[in-house]
Amino acid sequence: MTAYRLPPQNDPAERVENERVHITVDGEQLSGPAGSTIAGVLLENGRDSWRTTSRDRRPRGIFCGIGVCYDCILQVGDERDVRACQRRACEGDVVSLQNEGRPDAAGSPRPGSDSSAPASESIAGEAS
Repeated sequence: MTAYRLPPQNDPAERVENERVHITVDGEQLSGPAGSTIAGVLLENGRDSWRTTSRDRRPRGIFCGIGVCYDCILQVGDERDVRACQRRACEGDVVSLQNEGRPDAAGSPRPGSDSSAPASESIAGEAS
Protein backbone atom coordinates (compact mmCIF):
# COMPACT_ATOMS: atom_id res chain seq x y z
CA MET A 1 0.00 0.00 0.00
CA THR A 2 1.40 3.37 -0.97
CA ALA A 3 0.66 6.31 1.28
CA TYR A 4 -1.02 9.28 -0.36
CA ARG A 5 -0.85 12.59 1.43
CA LEU A 6 -2.55 15.81 0.51
CA PRO A 7 -0.31 18.83 0.02
CA PRO A 8 0.02 20.60 3.42
CA GLN A 9 -2.02 23.61 2.29
CA ASN A 10 -5.02 21.32 1.48
CA ASP A 11 -4.73 19.01 4.50
CA PRO A 12 -7.65 19.42 6.98
CA ALA A 13 -5.44 17.91 9.71
CA GLU A 14 -3.38 21.11 9.52
CA ARG A 15 -0.21 19.11 9.09
CA VAL A 16 2.98 21.19 9.08
CA GLU A 17 5.36 19.83 6.46
CA ASN A 18 8.69 20.64 8.14
CA GLU A 19 7.69 19.90 11.74
CA ARG A 20 7.83 16.37 13.15
CA VAL A 21 6.20 14.68 16.12
CA HIS A 22 8.01 11.83 17.90
CA ILE A 23 6.20 8.95 19.61
CA THR A 24 7.25 5.61 21.08
CA VAL A 25 5.37 2.50 19.93
CA ASP A 26 6.15 -0.63 21.95
CA GLY A 27 9.63 0.74 22.67
CA GLU A 28 10.39 1.82 19.09
CA GLN A 29 10.87 5.52 18.35
CA LEU A 30 8.77 6.70 15.38
CA SER A 31 8.20 10.13 13.89
CA GLY A 32 5.69 11.65 11.53
CA PRO A 33 4.46 15.04 10.33
CA ALA A 34 3.21 17.25 13.16
CA GLY A 35 -0.59 17.31 13.11
CA SER A 36 -0.89 13.64 12.06
CA THR A 37 -3.03 11.12 13.87
CA ILE A 38 -1.30 8.20 15.55
CA ALA A 39 -2.53 6.05 12.65
CA GLY A 40 -0.92 8.55 10.27
CA VAL A 41 2.42 8.25 12.06
CA LEU A 42 2.19 4.44 11.98
CA LEU A 43 1.37 4.46 8.26
CA GLU A 44 4.16 6.97 7.60
CA ASN A 45 6.55 4.41 9.11
CA GLY A 46 5.32 1.51 6.99
CA ARG A 47 2.99 -0.09 9.54
CA ASP A 48 -0.37 -0.91 8.00
CA SER A 49 -1.52 -3.21 10.82
CA TRP A 50 -0.93 -3.00 14.55
CA ARG A 51 -3.28 -5.43 16.24
CA THR A 52 -4.86 -8.81 15.60
CA THR A 53 -8.41 -10.11 15.98
CA SER A 54 -9.15 -12.19 19.06
CA ARG A 55 -10.48 -15.28 17.33
CA ASP A 56 -8.50 -15.72 14.13
CA ARG A 57 -5.50 -13.50 14.95
CA ARG A 58 -5.97 -11.62 11.67
CA PRO A 59 -4.07 -8.34 11.30
CA ARG A 60 -5.96 -5.09 11.76
CA GLY A 61 -4.98 -1.45 11.37
CA ILE A 62 -6.86 1.45 9.89
CA PHE A 63 -10.09 0.47 8.14
CA CYS A 64 -12.75 3.18 8.14
CA GLY A 65 -10.49 6.06 9.18
CA ILE A 66 -13.41 7.90 10.81
CA GLY A 67 -13.63 6.24 14.23
CA VAL A 68 -16.58 3.93 13.59
CA CYS A 69 -15.08 0.44 13.20
CA TYR A 70 -12.62 0.33 16.15
CA ASP A 71 -10.16 -1.76 14.09
CA CYS A 72 -7.35 0.68 14.90
CA ILE A 73 -7.54 0.64 18.72
CA LEU A 74 -4.39 0.79 20.81
CA GLN A 75 -3.25 2.09 24.19
CA VAL A 76 -1.81 5.59 24.69
CA GLY A 77 -0.17 5.96 28.10
CA ASP A 78 -2.67 4.45 30.56
CA GLU A 79 -5.69 4.98 28.29
CA ARG A 80 -6.91 1.80 26.57
CA ASP A 81 -9.08 1.43 23.45
CA VAL A 82 -7.88 4.65 21.82
CA ARG A 83 -8.85 4.92 18.17
CA ALA A 84 -5.57 5.65 16.35
CA CYS A 85 -7.43 7.23 13.43
CA GLN A 86 -8.99 9.84 15.74
CA ARG A 87 -6.18 10.69 18.17
CA ARG A 88 -3.70 13.31 17.04
CA ALA A 89 -0.15 12.23 17.84
CA CYS A 90 1.44 14.39 20.54
CA GLU A 91 5.15 14.80 21.16
CA GLY A 92 6.31 12.06 23.54
CA ASP A 93 3.20 9.84 23.33
CA VAL A 94 3.92 6.32 24.58
CA VAL A 95 1.81 3.86 22.59
CA SER A 96 1.25 0.16 23.29
CA LEU A 97 -0.39 -2.18 20.84
CA GLN A 98 -3.49 -4.11 22.01
CA ASN A 99 -3.72 -7.74 20.96
CA GLU A 100 -5.89 -9.08 23.76
CA GLY A 101 -8.83 -11.29 23.03
CA ARG A 102 -12.28 -10.55 24.35
CA PRO A 103 -13.29 -12.48 27.47
CA ASP A 104 -15.81 -15.28 27.16
CA ALA A 105 -19.12 -15.24 29.06
CA ALA A 106 -17.42 -16.46 32.25
CA GLY A 107 -14.95 -13.57 32.18
CA SER A 108 -11.95 -15.67 31.15
CA PRO A 109 -9.99 -14.87 28.00
CA ARG A 110 -10.77 -17.08 25.04
CA PRO A 111 -8.40 -19.99 24.42
CA GLY A 112 -5.35 -18.86 22.49
CA SER A 113 -5.71 -15.30 23.73
CA ASP A 114 -2.87 -13.50 25.43
CA SER A 115 -5.26 -11.35 27.49
CA SER A 116 -5.03 -10.79 31.18
CA ALA A 117 -7.67 -8.04 31.13
CA PRO A 118 -10.82 -8.63 33.20
CA ALA A 119 -14.22 -8.68 31.52
CA SER A 120 -14.84 -5.05 32.52
CA GLU A 121 -11.94 -4.02 30.24
CA SER A 122 -13.03 -6.01 27.19
CA ILE A 123 -12.60 -4.49 23.77
CA ALA A 124 -15.95 -3.07 22.70
CA GLY A 125 -16.94 -3.56 19.09
CA GLU A 126 -13.93 -5.65 18.09
CA ALA A 127 -14.40 -7.36 14.72
CA SER A 128 -13.22 -10.94 14.42
